[in-house]
Amino acid sequence: MHAEIKKETDDGFGLLVTDNNGVDHKIGVCHDGEIDGHLQDGYPDKAAKRTREGNEHVEQARAFARYYVYATRGYETVSPPDNPVRINAVRLAIQELSDAEFESLFGDLYQQMRSYHDETPRAIDIPAGAPGPNSVLYRQDVYLGVDPTETELEDAAVNLAASHGINLDEDALNEQAVSSLSTEALTDWESFGSDLADLASEAEADLMVGVYVDAVSSLYTSYVGGDEYVVTEPDESPFEREPDTHIELPPVEPGPLDEFREFLDHHLKCQVRDCFVRMGAEPPEPFRVLGTGRFESTAAYKLMDIYPEYHDPEEQSLLGKVRDLV
Repeated sequence: MHAEIKKETDDGFGLLVTDNNGVDHKIGVCHDGEIDGHLQDGYPDKAAKRTREGNEHVEQARAFARYYVYATRGYETVSPPDNPVRINAVRLAIQELSDAEFESLFGDLYQQMRSYHDETPRAIDIPAGAPGPNSVLYRQDVYLGVDPTETELEDAAVNLAASHGINLDEDALNEQAVSSLSTEALTDWESFGSDLADLASEAEADLMVGVYVDAVSSLYTSYVGGDEYVVTEPDESPFEREPDTHIELPPVEPGPLDEFREFLDHHLKCQVRDCFVRMGAEPPEPFRVLGTGRFESTAAYKLMDIYPEYHDPEEQSLLGKVRDLV
């Protein structure tokens, strides 16, 4: 895949993307990630007339265009759960958790995995519409926060917080429940966060060094019921914003808690891999791994010949084929 920004407008960019078949795509990407124009002459214009693989190449070009604008110009053109940078930030933040913190956040998920393999009670019930217990994927949303005192903007962040009536030394948000905040206090924090993001953008500061796992949703499920992919809703979601990623696991043998942590780390690496592969790009070296990532990507690997079966951890011969995509 190759992309080049050809023009910039008040609300976005015009890109020329060349896909892995050598087809050129002229794509307009707005600052919010909306595609407001897409011209190409390598595939039928109407999706219904394309092959499954043809549609995939078109979607690859769109995904790559969004990511290229995000990576080169800094606009949030990629939805957080589909952004490999956000997913990897989640992975690294989880690594920093103590065992007690990890169990507090992901204990229900671990318990649900164990319930398939011993007498541990289930954390949540198997959905009534699921074809069977082994057909269910267990999902949990993960939300990141940023501790500005751990970034290069520490002094500026402290002053900015004070202007919003917040004392970062006393009011660290990662040490209190969001639900405990008053509406006024939450508004102050949201305004501070927005202004801090603007400040970081102006200074071209890297906020990833200050990220931590802020919260997780309650456990929920997804499954294929008939011809429909069903995703239930979590009973509790800490924020109204999009999560930074969705964990989505089949009922695997979790082993001891420390082994489950390693498995979850690998799962998130596979998610990062899926993001790059599904935009037709080569994943960075640490993410050229085999195993289960996103359900939709696993389905794509099974259904389309353009993809090796990256989801299959037994296919060791595929490790060298990641490069063949590009």
